[in-house]
Amino acid sequence: MLARLAELIELVTRREAEIVDYRERTANAAAETQILQGRIFEWEAEAAAATTERDLIREERNGYSARIEEGESELTRKRKEVQQVASQMGKEQVKVAQLDLTLENLERHCRDRYRTELEFFEPDSHALLLAIEERRKNGATRLRAYSESETDDEEAISAPVAEESAEHATREGIEFSEGLDAVDEAPVLEDPAEPDWAFVEEVVTQLRTKLDSMGPVNIDAIEEFDELEEHYKFNVQQLEDLENSKEELLRMIARINRDTRKMFSETFEQIRKNFRDMFRELFGEKAKADLVLLDDNDPLECGIDIVAKPPGKKLQTISLLSGGERSMTAVALLFGIYMVKPSPFCVLDELDAPLDESNIARFLRVLDRFIGGSQFVIVTHSKRTMSRADVMYGVSMEEFGVSKTVGVTFSKAGESKGGKQAMVGG
Repeated sequence: MLARLAELIELVTRREAEIVDYRERTANAAAETQILQGRIFEWEAEAAAATTERDLIREERNGYSARIEEGESELTRKRKEVQQVASQMGKEQVKVAQLDLTLENLERHCRDRYRTELEFFEPDSHALLLAIEERRKNGATRLRAYSESETDDEEAISAPVAEESAEHATREGIEFSEGLDAVDEAPVLEDPAEPDWAFVEEVVTQLRTKLDSMGPVNIDAIEEFDELEEHYKFNVQQLEDLENSKEELLRMIARINRDTRKMFSETFEQIRKNFRDMFRELFGEKAKADLVLLDDNDPLECGIDIVAKPPGKKLQTISLLSGGERSMTAVALLFGIYMVKPSPFCVLDELDAPLDESNIARFLRVLDRFIGGSQFVIVTHSKRTMSRADVMYGVSMEEFGVSKTVGVTFSKAGESKGGKQAMVGG
């Protein structure tokens, strides 16, 4: 009973504390409610003001919409006017282009026909009047001379003179007809300062007909001939120089081919001998190999056939050998060339892949002979080849998807060699 009583007392105490807490929360909620009601009144006032402002903005928007419609109508009208102006401008530009083309044709015609540049032409009225008067006087003089010659005794004219007169009349017929027409038809000038344009047009027509009958005349023919002759002499000199250069080049090419054939033959024979010896060293004393030129007459352009005969097989080309035999044959040819002209750097990619252990041992034994003069980089998966390397590089993946290059040096610190063999593992 005492325990139950204590439990009930504790429960009553807890409930009283909760009642006090709830009363405080109720008082706080009532105060917060009053604050929120005040805010609601403020927000309702702001909403009313916003509604009024919205109505004003809506009215302004309607006014702007009407102005925009008017502006769009005006813009459409202006665009139509611009299109009309653009169309008219295009037509005017076409007319201007046609006029420019006509003017250009006239200038070219004047330049080609009359040898006159219009931009440098300066009209001279006084000179024009003098030329017209001189032309009129020359026409009258020819007419009088012809009339007097007709009154002479025609029987006294000999046959040679008659022939000469006929030739002269034929040669001067056009000028005579011009002068006769000019005297008969030339009107009297009322104003001495104004040319007789009808007479001028007639004279121009006659002169144009006379020029047409003469055919095209090239006034610059002499200058063009001098230029062409000078150009011809220059081309002849250039041709002689080119022919001499061609002969010199042919002699040089012949000498280079002769020397190249000699050097190639000597080098080929050395490589051929080294290839035979290296092949026997790799395959045994009974093995045979040879390098054969496909065309002895043209050693620089012909191909080379590699013939190999490992022990126990027939003599055959390298294409009929197995993978290991072809690799060893390639090693023999490579080091045969190295014996003639070694290279300071060499990369071998999976050369020992098709080789077995015994052939790899032979390959490494031959490789040791050339390490002192060349640096070899070998890409390999063979452990035995890797064990011979001085430096080995590999790729590891400590973390998934992250590759890392690792290098290992097998030589001792401070050790120096004439050549090093780097190995790149897979």
